[in-house]
Amino acid sequence: MSKMIFVNLPVTDLKRSKAFYEAVGAVNNPAFSDDTAACMVLSDTIYVMLLTHDKWRQFTSKRIVDAHVDAQVLLCLSADNREEVSSLVDKASSAGGKADPTPVQDYGFMFGRSFEDPDGHIWEVMWMDPGAIPQG
Repeated sequence: MSKMIFVNLPVTDLKRSKAFYEAVGAVNNPAFSDDTAACMVLSDTIYVMLLTHDKWRQFTSKRIVDAHVDAQVLLCLSADNREEVSSLVDKASSAGGKADPTPVQDYGFMFGRSFEDPDGHIWEVMWMDPGAIPQG
């Protein structure tokens, strides 16, 4: 069985965040969504749980960081080609996100860009051609 990942993110405006993630291609799973959380499906194995701050606090007593100021994690998604990398970043930017909060990476065999969601969480999008990786 393939491993699944559930990324849990605290959000300040659940409706806005849900709309943002739908704009970048995620699909809401209503069976695991309510007025405090939204389960956004990115793929068969990747799920993003958007949690209101009150819901988040049910899981941990640790302080919620302001992702516009502090970074706790950088998330990275793979893409099938360079064009898909830029297309996803463009969709995020058009939906209210910030394009390229981290440096664009272009090594020929690998290309990556990033976007920031409305709450400041950074997602990198990366394409790599394993057959073209320099040896040595």
